[in-house]
Amino acid sequence: MDKNSKEKYKYKHVMLVDDNELDNYINKKTLELAFFCKNVYMSTSSKNALEFLHNLELTSEVSSAIYPQLIFIDLNMPVIDGFKFLEQFLKLKNDNVKKCKLIILTSSVYPDDRKKANSLHNNITFLNKPLTIQMLKNI
Repeated sequence: MDKNSKEKYKYKHVMLVDDNELDNYINKKTLELAFFCKNVYMSTSSKNALEFLHNLELTSEVSSAIYPQLIFIDLNMPVIDGFKFLEQFLKLKNDNVKKCKLIILTSSVYPDDRKKANSLHNNITFLNKPLTIQMLKNI
């Protein structure tokens, strides 16, 4: 990849957290088509995603270079839903957490979900599936 193509990316690292593998695949392809990010981390489990992010914390000398700058989170997931993921993520003691943008990407149309997300953190974006290139342009 030449130097000019690297400059097209809006973000270096992005994470997708959604229990639906097909949604993750489609969202990853959308991110790639939009030249939105250089690397996409995908997880079908909130628990695994939190473990991955916690492990990055433990390797502080490299974590800022590979830490996701933006995380897309689905709300309706088994074991640890999107809200619990956000609560636990926001408790991580890491400067990268403060810099990371959080986007709920969900099929939920309930206004209460949006209110609950805003009560957790004042800087959470709420988007409805499917993810589109236009949505990415607006981020």
